[in-house]
Amino acid sequence: MIQTVELIGAPTDIGASVRGAGMGPDALRVADLPGTLARLGFAVVDAGNLAGPATPWSAPSDGLRHLDEAVAWNRAVYDAVDAALGAGRLPLMMGGDHSLAIGSISAVAWHARQRGQKLRVLWLDAHTDVNTHGTSPSGNIHGMPVSCLLGHGPAALTGWSGQRAALGPEAIRFIGIRSVDAEEKQAIRALGLTVFDMRHLDEHGMRNTMTEALQDVDDDTHLHVSFDLDCLDPADAPGVGTAVRGGPTYREMQLCMEMAADTGRLGSLDVVELNPALDVRNRTAEVAVELIESLLGKSTLAR
Repeated sequence: MIQTVELIGAPTDIGASVRGAGMGPDALRVADLPGTLARLGFAVVDAGNLAGPATPWSAPSDGLRHLDEAVAWNRAVYDAVDAALGAGRLPLMMGGDHSLAIGSISAVAWHARQRGQKLRVLWLDAHTDVNTHGTSPSGNIHGMPVSCLLGHGPAALTGWSGQRAALGPEAIRFIGIRSVDAEEKQAIRALGLTVFDMRHLDEHGMRNTMTEALQDVDDDTHLHVSFDLDCLDPADAPGVGTAVRGGPTYREMQLCMEMAADTGRLGSLDVVELNPALDVRNRTAEVAVELIESLLGKSTLAR
């Protein structure tokens, strides 16, 4: 049976620090994501771009920027991902900034619980995104989605999965981390989060890291990948708003995606923080499409 991938565009930079992530979904289309997936053997439904409020670029209020607008965009994402999963499709949410993972993963968590499945989230990112309105130096919500999903965010952005925390700390694995605020470090320890930072990758390699991250993924697991393009080294992916030097290389990230694909359990995907305004001739979008191909099963040889 041919699996159907549903592309869901969320063209907003509502949670970001710089303008441009809202153009990410169309940059992926320009890089021929729909055609690439079709050639890989998937049925592809492009649901188009969701609608939502404009980014006002206002100052933080109570430690949060653009809370009402972020809620509106995440509600739209939640509804779209919920509908795609309900129709038996694999939702591929194209951001937009990483705050949109609140809506996406909340919908995934609700479906996983209804099906009696264990949820495993791979958070591929240079940042852990576990700030709160009380610790964030900027108030930008794209630095807070993990806290919201763990039930520690503002009331307006928690509880969407049917319980206060969409995820428990044991459900998430961070890969590629190399930029963590001082108070985030304390939160990571207090919450007991599993973080494979760049030192771990340097010492153990991507193969051993992914083996650890996926070791308990089984036939009853729904695997969700939340892929922030700033996880990659900016030499390979310059078109991101919060680039941090020293990330995984293109080849390391290919192995990461291929090993995730090998589980056969991928059920949903976010691709976020692509900023064409900072890119070079859509190069980052093209890299993203190649990595998405690998995550969805493309390999050099039949394995």
